[in-house]
Amino acid sequence: MRQSIIFRENAENCMRLAERAVREQDCLRYRRMARAWTALANEQDWLDGEIVTANDNHQIILHGPNSHS
Repeated sequence: MRQSIIFRENAENCMRLAERAVREQDCLRYRRMARAWTALANEQDWLDGEIVTANDNHQIILHGPNSHS
């Protein structure tokens, strides 16, 4: 499993925690953590030779020798 996939799973977990957070401060913290995990995943894709682009819906699309699209 690519490291970037694990990072994106971490981002998804943070978003789930944000949705369940009682305090606004905690919600914002989890969302910030999710953005950081996503940025790290994109950076890892770049390091692995993948090209990361976003479509009109802001969805990440991987292109490259290891992409599974």
